[in-house]
Amino acid sequence: MNKLLVVALALQLAGCATARTLDAAKPGAPVVYSGTRLDLYAMNGGCCAMDRFGAEAPGYPGVDLPASALLDTLLLPLSLLTVIGVGFQATGGL
Repeated sequence: MNKLLVVALALQLAGCATARTLDAAKPGAPVVYSGTRLDLYAMNGGCCAMDRFGAEAPGYPGVDLPASALLDTLLLPLSLLTVIGVGFQATGGL
């Protein structure tokens, strides 16, 4: 059962609107709750997600909405710092 949960979570995060908008880094795009806003935009029939958010909306925004809302909430402190202009250099990886 744990393997199924891990696979489902990985598939959800791969199409997560929050991950897509953070990867887009489009100037002028919303930063605070960006994934949640993208899901709501798509659910309300928004036509131009790429122009507004710099990322395509997930195929099933209603399914993605809870995960995006959770991830956006966890990333809220970093989003707010970005909006007010506090620069931080995050590095990592291998």
